[in-house]
Amino acid sequence: MLPPATTSHALATPVSSRTWWWPLVIFIVGTPLWLQLWEPGLFLAINQWCAPVAAEFWTGLSLLGNGWGILAVTAPLLVLAPRLMVAWLCAAPFAVLFARTGKFFIESPRPAAVVDNAQMRVVGELLHNVSMPSGHTLTAFAVASAIYFALTVAQRRRHWWLWVLAAGAGLSRIAVGAHWPGDVVVGASLGLLSGLLGHQVWIRLPEKHLGHSAWGVRLAAVLVALALYHLIAEDLDFAENHQTQRVLAVVTAVSLLLYAWRSVRLCFKGK
Repeated sequence: MLPPATTSHALATPVSSRTWWWPLVIFIVGTPLWLQLWEPGLFLAINQWCAPVAAEFWTGLSLLGNGWGILAVTAPLLVLAPRLMVAWLCAAPFAVLFARTGKFFIESPRPAAVVDNAQMRVVGELLHNVSMPSGHTLTAFAVASAIYFALTVAQRRRHWWLWVLAAGAGLSRIAVGAHWPGDVVVGASLGLLSGLLGHQVWIRLPEKHLGHSAWGVRLAAVLVALALYHLIAEDLDFAENHQTQRVLAVVTAVSLLLYAWRSVRLCFKGK
């Protein structure tokens, strides 16, 4: 469980200067990957290794990198820990900027445009271009890191699983045949950087902007309501996500109802 909303913003721990080196370390260590020195062999090996696992598992993990999907997944934070909802939303603009800029300037082909499609597993739409970086991976790591760094040092030790989920979202992009491993590594690097930059914005926000009735949290509630509409009205990335979206729609709707109920209670208490 993530910490409840009563956790004080004053307890938030700034990240160490060493932590800022990690995006660069990931980028440098992943150099052979984004230079595609081992492709297409590495991609095919990972793609085929993931193939025995049901497509729904990978498409579900991929939802962690979809904007509407991650809003739905984190919807309970509106009630349980609104400060953490604001934390990852502070990282979102940086993630969008890095993803859009990378795809605009680097028009690299996707695996399906290079590899014989009969040799690989493709789930969903067959994509051919704007591969670098993996936007889903970037988003997943931005959200995970922003939430992680918004926790105290003691809380961070118990929430290592945030990184596992982000890595799973990155792996899913290879498993469904959408991205090269290098795209995922660069996405992870930029996502972590986005989370760190978002944390610098978040940690400077006054406490009044992080509470249940703050305008930032109300805006988050509006975005979550839009996510609920998209969950119901369309398939997010994959038709295989239909059942997962139904479950998330229920979670999102309940979260919004509880948020509205608490808002009404606070309103009457204020009077």
